[in-house]
Amino acid sequence: MPRNNILYRMSVRVQDVIGALEDFAPLPLQESYDNAGLQVGLTETEVSGVLLCLDVTEEVIREALELGCNMIVSHHPLIFHALRQLTDADAVQRCVRLALQNDIAIYSAHTNLDAAVDGVNYMMAERLGLVDVVLLQPRQVEVGIGTRSRLVQAGSGVIGYLPQGEDSLAFLQRVKQAFSVECLMHNELLTRPVQSVAICGGAGDFLLGEALHAGADAFLTGEMHYHQYFGHDGQIQIGVLGHYQSEQYTTDIFSTVIGERCPRLPLFKTTVCTNPVKYL
Repeated sequence: MPRNNILYRMSVRVQDVIGALEDFAPLPLQESYDNAGLQVGLTETEVSGVLLCLDVTEEVIREALELGCNMIVSHHPLIFHALRQLTDADAVQRCVRLALQNDIAIYSAHTNLDAAVDGVNYMMAERLGLVDVVLLQPRQVEVGIGTRSRLVQAGSGVIGYLPQGEDSLAFLQRVKQAFSVECLMHNELLTRPVQSVAICGGAGDFLLGEALHAGADAFLTGEMHYHQYFGHDGQIQIGVLGHYQSEQYTTDIFSTVIGERCPRLPLFKTTVCTNPVKYL
C-alpha cells in the first residue's frame, strides 16, 4: 500500500481519515444497495483516536469512549436502511443516539472495501499464503468529478494459487485454523489436490459460478445457500467460513491505510466480538 499525502501535523480531522480510506476504496466502488461512507458526525471534527471494528454495537461505542476515541471506522454500515425515527426502539437507533450524545463520528467502508484491490478478499488470500492473486470478476469504475475523474480497477472476489497443491482435507483444516473457524461447512472432499483458490468474503455465494468458470480447485466464502452445495462434488472444494470469520481481519486493512496517512493518530482494534452467531 503506497504512502502518499502523509499528515505529520498534530491535528487530524475526520475528513483526513475519510480521505485516506476513500483514496484506497473510493465510494463509487460500492454496490447500489449499499450505504458506505460517513454515518454519524462532522467532517471538520478533530480526531482524538479511532476504534476499528467489523460491526458497530453499543458495546463497541462504549469501548471507544473508554479508549478516548471519538471516531469509529467499521466495515458493516451502522445505518443500512433509512431511519424514520431516532428513539431507543432498536439497536441501530440506540447506537446512533449514543454516538451523537458523545460526539463520536462513525464511518463505514463496506462493499467498496470488498471491491478494492488489496481489500477484504486480498487480505483473506494473504492469510492463506496465496500467490499471483487477481480479481475474479474485474471491472473498471470511474471515480472523481469532471476532468479529475479516473478509472479504478475493482471487482468481486479474487483467485490465487497455493505455492504447492494440498490435500483437500489438509487445506480445509488450514483454513479453519487461519480464520479461527469453530464450524467450517464444506461439500464432499475433493479427490485431487487443491492449488487454485477463489475467495469472496461475506455473502459471496453469487460467485460460485465464476469460480467454476475460472477452473478454481476450491471456493471459499462466508455464507452459502443450502441448494448451492448440490451438484459440485468432484468439481470444486467448497468451504464456508461464516460471515464474521471471513471478514474479521478487515481491521488490519483499516489500520494500515489510516496509519500510512496519519502516522501519529492513535488507532485501536476492537476487543469486542460482534459475531451474533453462536455455536454449541
